[in-house]
Amino acid sequence: MEYFLKVKKLHPDAIVPAYAHSGDAGMDLFSVEECEILPMSLKLVKTGIAIELPEGTEGQVRSKSGIALKNGVFVLNSPGTVDESFRGEICIILYNLSKAPFKIEKGQKIAQLVINKVCYVKTVETDELSNTVRGEGGFGSTGLKL
Repeated sequence: MEYFLKVKKLHPDAIVPAYAHSGDAGMDLFSVEECEILPMSLKLVKTGIAIELPEGTEGQVRSKSGIALKNGVFVLNSPGTVDESFRGEICIILYNLSKAPFKIEKGQKIAQLVINKVCYVKTVETDELSNTVRGEGGFGSTGLKL
């Protein structure tokens, strides 16, 4: 099945999301503004686009690994969720964990958008859950070594 992501430019300098390479999971998202993120600070960065996701999907906004590794800047609420019904501007919450200001130029890749199918479920309240080997173990319960 072929899916289409409808993209509406809200700003004349906006860049339509695109895959950098064949086989990439995420499409690059681009800044439509010049700005600076100070150390240990966050900023909402505009992309200048709105999207219409295919029915039964959601968008996940994720960090660019190169920016995270080289500059300590990442998507704060990663992955940020874009619901199918949202029609507003896609904006990215970036956080600068480094000790240096991070300058963003207009047209710069700032995040990536991954489109996933959504599984809709009905909730059922119950007094009992099935038993598993793991049980209630979590938060490091498996240890760090084999």
